[in-house]
Amino acid sequence: MSFDPEKNAAYASEAGYSNGYDHQNGNGIGNGHRKSSIPGLKENNVAVGEAADLYGDISDAEHYGYVARGLKSRHIQFIALGGTIGTGLFLGIGTAFANYGPLSVLLGYTLTGIAIWAMMQCLGEMAAWLPLPGAIPQYCARYVDPAMGFAVGWNNWISASLTLCAEISAAAVVIGFWNDTINQAVWISIILVVILCLNIFAVSIYGEAEFIFASVKIVTIVGLLLLAFIIDLGGSPNRGQPDGQGRLGFRYWKSPYEAMKAYHNTGNKNTGRFLGVFSTLVNAAFSYGGVEMVAVAAGEAENPRKNIPKAVRRVFWRILFFYVLGSLAIGVTVPADDERLTNGGGARASPWVIAVSRAGIPVLPHIINAVILTSASSSGNAFLFTGSRYLFALAQNRQAPRFLLKCTKAGVPIYCVLITCSIGLLTYMTVASSASTVFGWFLTLTTITSLFTWVSALIAFLGFRKACRAQGVQDSDKPFVAIW
Repeated sequence: MSFDPEKNAAYASEAGYSNGYDHQNGNGIGNGHRKSSIPGLKENNVAVGEAADLYGDISDAEHYGYVARGLKSRHIQFIALGGTIGTGLFLGIGTAFANYGPLSVLLGYTLTGIAIWAMMQCLGEMAAWLPLPGAIPQYCARYVDPAMGFAVGWNNWISASLTLCAEISAAAVVIGFWNDTINQAVWISIILVVILCLNIFAVSIYGEAEFIFASVKIVTIVGLLLLAFIIDLGGSPNRGQPDGQGRLGFRYWKSPYEAMKAYHNTGNKNTGRFLGVFSTLVNAAFSYGGVEMVAVAAGEAENPRKNIPKAVRRVFWRILFFYVLGSLAIGVTVPADDERLTNGGGARASPWVIAVSRAGIPVLPHIINAVILTSASSSGNAFLFTGSRYLFALAQNRQAPRFLLKCTKAGVPIYCVLITCSIGLLTYMTVASSASTVFGWFLTLTTITSLFTWVSALIAFLGFRKACRAQGVQDSDKPFVAIW
């Protein structure tokens, strides 16, 4: 695949401040919008102006409409911190612990976190410079090749749609913790309707919902980290009892337990442990899935040149506190050979629930599962938003039917939302099969597509940097610059 410096230079110029960005004020048309080059267009009609520049025709812009920049700074910051934290961190991580041990999981999540942080630096530079709905497919089409934009766009849409199914499936699993007599189809229907309502009216409603959901998740994870610290130091309510546990330290990392388990029946034990670390990367990739959503939301964010850089910088703290310290906290409070990790059934297999149960805290497992349910619903909500914007980006690039460009007066691409939500109907497969089994299917599929998305962003970044050099754009001109 080759890069075309002349084509990319034109795209860099199109994105630059010289074409109408107000980088000093960061408001009005400077909120990531360009002044329209079409004569007779009122400058205060920002949404139509941006649409007209992209579509090349004012009549198309007025006919289809455009997305609205309704995501405030606090929405973007909390989406960056906790928007797509879902069941991978709360539920899916348990299987990795049981199969490969706590140290392998910690290393897997740390290595993946470093790679994700590096990728977000690159994506953040592009998103702050050119904040468009859909982000990655747009950048691949502009800075690499339209064919790559096509492939990445459809891949990302499939990824987001399947992750939507995975999160709804996980929510059905969690509800089974309290009631497994009611048919799963009832809960799936309720969750789908709620998620659809949060996305179909206005992006500001979606933003407020994610702000609340992310706040709950952040408070809960911080509380669980503190609780794990207390349990590890011997603060369990059942300490001193015959079946209680005292100070744990790193007890579960030493003999007779295993800090690193071999991958299946590999002949050489050290080789098996090495392969076990790599196997944890699958679970880690699923847990980190959707981290690029900050860039997708840039196309509908107020003042993206100020808010996107702040959000990208906070991804580091999200990785450190939620994923790295979270995997460490689980590793010191739950032994990898606890049968409930693999045979607990549904939400009972969550390592956080098991840790609290082993500590003898009776009510907290119900609270944790309520938060997991909230996280699954929130993550499903986020991926419906993301998937619909990927589809919208494909339509903008003329790689999907043009009717998908149609937006409501509130700036919601209505047909994109409805079509993406319809993929969620696949979740009804849990009615005929175990919800946990179906969740595993979706986990595997979405992990593959997420990896392809992240690699595509890095390839687009190479083209972006070549375009900037060809155009003479300096790092000092950009609102955010990757550390390399």
